[in-house]
Amino acid sequence: MTEQNDSGYRGKALQAITKAKITIGDRIRATKGEQAYEGILIPRSEYADENHVVIKLKNGYNLGIALTPETSIRKIGEGTKPAFAAPTLPKENENLPKVVVMSTGGTIASRVDYRTGAVRPALTANDLYSVVPELSNIARIDAQILYSLFSENITPKHWTEIAQKVAQEIRAGVDGVVLTHGTDTMGYTSAALSFALQDLPVPVILVGSQRSADRPSSDAPTNLIGAVTAAAYAPLAEVTLAFHESPSDTAIVLHRGTKVRKCHTSRRDTFRSINASPIAKVENQKVVMLTENFRRRDRSKKLVLKPEFDDKVALLKFHPGMDPRVLEWYLDNDFKGLILEGTGLGHVSKFLHGALQAAARKDVVVGMVSQCIWGRVNMNVYYSGRDLLSLGVIPLEDMLAETALVKLMWIFGQTHDIEEAKVLLRKNLVGEFSPRTLLDRVGNG
Repeated sequence: MTEQNDSGYRGKALQAITKAKITIGDRIRATKGEQAYEGILIPRSEYADENHVVIKLKNGYNLGIALTPETSIRKIGEGTKPAFAAPTLPKENENLPKVVVMSTGGTIASRVDYRTGAVRPALTANDLYSVVPELSNIARIDAQILYSLFSENITPKHWTEIAQKVAQEIRAGVDGVVLTHGTDTMGYTSAALSFALQDLPVPVILVGSQRSADRPSSDAPTNLIGAVTAAAYAPLAEVTLAFHESPSDTAIVLHRGTKVRKCHTSRRDTFRSINASPIAKVENQKVVMLTENFRRRDRSKKLVLKPEFDDKVALLKFHPGMDPRVLEWYLDNDFKGLILEGTGLGHVSKFLHGALQAAARKDVVVGMVSQCIWGRVNMNVYYSGRDLLSLGVIPLEDMLAETALVKLMWIFGQTHDIEEAKVLLRKNLVGEFSPRTLLDRVGNG
């Protein structure tokens, strides 16, 4: 991709700057009749119209120049192209724990792209380390980049590769792993790694941010400091997700990887433990455990790696008037499992019963979770739930919908036996079920 094509300009505007051999950062003069303006050509939003070019004037203001038959633009000087230069890496203390920071992309590994005005994946894990020099006082950082992806582009194949890479580093003797990840699907990946990486000897901490690292209001540095601190010193050995406890920078909480959901589009404290309490928090650079119910760090443990997933599983949210043909499409396309997100205690319309009977005949495993955020499925209360039980629908207690989807994908990555799959789906493997419903609390408690 050329710089001009990557500048946000297109159509008439792109043709004009290409013809004049102008690129971003060049000084140009635009004239129209007796009026003339000089400034630096700056990028446009990638979805802006094609009839204007934008220059930055000497006084700092931006000016849009309409391209008409009377408009003339020419280059009058070479400019400095926009660039990001990471600071020098800080010196490491060889006596500190070793933590691997792996970057997959997302906002925490992004910055505002001033060529287009958009947020783009741009920083490597090394960049993150260099712009958060406090990390050098916490751990020895081995910074790696796996992907530069927004999290909506992460797939089950990526989960497999991530799990394999994490296992490789743990077996090499690191004291903890931090995985930077976009927030939108981080709950799915944290669940996936919880199933793929069992009997962990050290922590695996997922972390992200709501605001890119070069913004003054960014939560990236504090989230990353909290995650690295936990990876280096927390007594736990689980897959957890580290994020702000509140909108302020006072503490970072650690949520169990199978019990966490993104609950707000933009708040710093977007993640909540659902039907569970957070495991720990990092406050004043110290790890404070919030429960005794956690798997403990133990270097003598032998990691069990089970990274395979089968993506022939779907998550379907029931709604009034839902067409049974939606379910039938999955059956016709050889899907092995369905997770239904039902109403309340676990209900769907009687008009779906025929499709569910067909699913049972085809040995398609169907699990039921609730659309409600808190509480658990109980399909014995009303006859509509009992009818679904008789059709072979499996109630999944208080499991999150995204965790249930990931778990069933993981199950079919381990076995092709339908009865074994059903047993595994009901079994509490890595804390995906809570032993009881927390009636007196929601969110972080």
